Amino acid sequence: MRKAFVAGGARWAFGLALMLLLAACERAQVFQQESYVFGTRVEVAVFGDSESQARAALGAVLREFDRLHRAYHAWEPSELTALNQALAAGRPATVSPELAAILRDAQALAAAGDGLFDPALGRLVALWGFHTDTFVPRLPEPQALAALIQAKPSMADLTLDGNTVSSRNPAVEIDLGGYAKGYALDRAVAILREQGVGNALVNIGGNVMALGSKGGQPWRVGIQHPRAPQALAALPLYDGEAIGTSGDYQRYFELDGVRYAHLIDPRNGRPATGTEAVTVLVTPRPHAGTLSDVASKPAYLGGARWREYLGRYGIDTALRVDAEGHVQVTRALRSRLQFLGNARADEVVD
Repeated sequence: MRKAFVAGGARWAFGLALMLLLAACERAQVFQQESYVFGTRVEVAVFGDSESQARAALGAVLREFDRLHRAYHAWEPSELTALNQALAAGRPATVSPELAAILRDAQALAAAGDGLFDPALGRLVALWGFHTDTFVPRLPEPQALAALIQAKPSMADLTLDGNTVSSRNPAVEIDLGGYAKGYALDRAVAILREQGVGNALVNIGGNVMALGSKGGQPWRVGIQHPRAPQALAALPLYDGEAIGTSGDYQRYFELDGVRYAHLIDPRNGRPATGTEAVTVLVTPRPHAGTLSDVASKPAYLGGARWREYLGRYGIDTALRVDAEGHVQVTRALRSRLQFLGNARADEVVD
């Protein structure tokens, strides 16, 4: 009888534990919040069973996004516009330690990509009309464009001494539009971890970073089709991974049947052609979010040399859609992709 009682108690205890586990699983859910910063929609999702913890973490992340948006806005009054005013006047400027660190990092990343990613091109971006949230279909004045091309502003023109920034070229104007979203991803993940959140997904206008998983399963994200209102493919995103896309389908205008996108080629001062979109997947590493934002730019502008430029950033998982709509995907990424609808890989490359 004693043995039967003990065995029965063990079965009862196991059953109770299972019930508690199932109840915990039932409570776990996705808590989500959206906002609009960096000129795009942002979404932050937390998977967990504590709504109060999730809401506190979501609020902290969105407050940080708002801070970054206000501090580093390229054309509304901000610390960044104050710096640009000083550089245009030939004066050095003292900036925050955070901005100084951002500029050092961006300078190194620009050099790695032959300057195809270059935040110093703010005047060119403005000249093409992309320093607004709505774009007027109008070409720049040819003489102004020629003058900026001749001036060749670049991140290499900056000198950073501690928190003091100066430029030997007054044509330099910093625009962190190709860096800030990725930096914000890294900041978001750091804040979520500080808040005790282990599972989350952060999406800033298609730049996405994963933390943990969703109920033990990887987060799944879509890659936007550059010419259709649907996803081209889907893929699982694991803890610490980030994806970023550069494409000609969000910030652009059309004039006389020609599409002019916001991705400016510093070699000729004009919106780049030859590519519709490049998506890069950055595997877990320090500053993965930042790298996912930055590395797609040289690959997009590099055309046929896209794989070479990705290699400079240590990335071998990527997808490119060329100007004819042909899809190229690296072998390292192909096995993880699920193409949707009639989409397919036209070429798999090493």
